[in-house]
Amino acid sequence: MHKKIIVANWKMNLELQDAKKLIANILKKLKKQNPHTTKIILCVPYVYINVVRQMISGIRNVFVGAQNCNEYNTGAFTGEISCSMLKSCGVDYLIVGHSERRTLYNESNKLAEKKILQSITNNILPIFCCGETLEARKNKTYFNAVNTQINESLFNLDKDQFSKIVIAYEPVWSIGTGMTAELKDIEEMHKFIRNKIRNKYGKLVSETTPILYGGSVSSLNASNIFGLLNVNGSLVGGASLNADHFMNIVKVLK
Repeated sequence: MHKKIIVANWKMNLELQDAKKLIANILKKLKKQNPHTTKIILCVPYVYINVVRQMISGIRNVFVGAQNCNEYNTGAFTGEISCSMLKSCGVDYLIVGHSERRTLYNESNKLAEKKILQSITNNILPIFCCGETLEARKNKTYFNAVNTQINESLFNLDKDQFSKIVIAYEPVWSIGTGMTAELKDIEEMHKFIRNKIRNKYGKLVSETTPILYGGSVSSLNASNIFGLLNVNGSLVGGASLNADHFMNIVKVLK
């Protein structure tokens, strides 16, 4: 069975000294908690990858991740970062398809698919984000929205490729807003996603694919969310920038 997973997404936050202080505080609290059953993935800005990797070296179940990549491995793409570059810096995980990339930079499902293939080719494990807008939720087309994202970005993968995927369900309307989906809605969507995987790749792949929930997760609501049958952890945004808040979420999952 898969490990429980907590992913920190720092987004475009923190200067270098603050980043070092945050990691030091997380590691200090981690030593006391010793949550060996929980995998912690720190998805940090590109410029901090090496610093974070060095600071977490030798720490059990703590990994460094990136927040984005280019869909090509090399080329004349000024300012872009490839998966081979990320791997050479020790990156283990990669966020793909986050709603902020979709909304702010017009990234499509097919572009996400290309990035996922680059990630897998370079032995980086993709964390694929999916989720509906508020409009889709109100119009009751949220299953269709997530269904399309998964079909177009993931379901051309073969079984071996898909087995490397982590899925993060994040309702777009709940990210950074303080609004969290109802527990029944979270479980309903996670079950829907798991059943889709089962129908496509079989029972074993379905049962072992981690499906995380993201969207204003805090230590106050984490216990109820993590108690849901098909939730295997969380993708944490704002709360991951505070060591106390983040490690309280980790503690709840443990």
